Amino acid sequence: MFTSIYTSTVTPPQFFLMAAAALVSGLVYAWIMSFRIRSAKRFFMVAALIPFVVGAVITFVNGNIGAGVAIGGAFSLIRFRSAQGSADEIAAILIAMGSGIAFGMGYLGYGVIILLGLAGLFLLLGSVSIFEHKAMAEDQLLKITIPESLQYNGSFDEIFARYLKKAENAGVKTTGMGSMFRLSYKVQMKDPAEEKAFIDELRTKNGNLEIALLPYAETQSQL
Repeated sequence: MFTSIYTSTVTPPQFFLMAAAALVSGLVYAWIMSFRIRSAKRFFMVAALIPFVVGAVITFVNGNIGAGVAIGGAFSLIRFRSAQGSADEIAAILIAMGSGIAFGMGYLGYGVIILLGLAGLFLLLGSVSIFEHKAMAEDQLLKITIPESLQYNGSFDEIFARYLKKAENAGVKTTGMGSMFRLSYKVQMKDPAEEKAFIDELRTKNGNLEIALLPYAETQSQL
């Protein structure tokens, strides 16, 4: 179980045994991860197939350096045509690819352990409160859109002092073809119950343009 099923040449029975192990464990893996990751059905379909796809590629490369370099270049192109994923989705893809390498080298037992063992660990770590800190949970990302005519330095200081424990500048960028600015702040509310009153006062300053107040940890996970 923990030795490679491949000999000097790969036979059809060996390849189909690898394919069966990779596909079955990939489907179980995708099902387990669906309890932790919020994503579309297509993502889990892809995650289920990746171990077999990577395993098949490794099988066919089989020590051919030239083919390996060519395949690596082809895979690198996929990154530039893919939408940015969350940290959970990226981790799920990396786990599936890691197990695929084990499957492709014929180590079926190790491939199953990597795939299902890490899926179980992923669920376990997500269900316990480890790495969660109360102060960080209170952080929010405030985004304020303002017209280009508004001098934003210090414009909101009075409102911030009244409603916020802290407000850290997290950047500014232009939007709306340069006709507006979008200000970002890392903030903590003094009283979460005053959130609506806080936003209402900001609206009087920014001309009723868009304002967003989001959980900071969730916005960071998209990076």
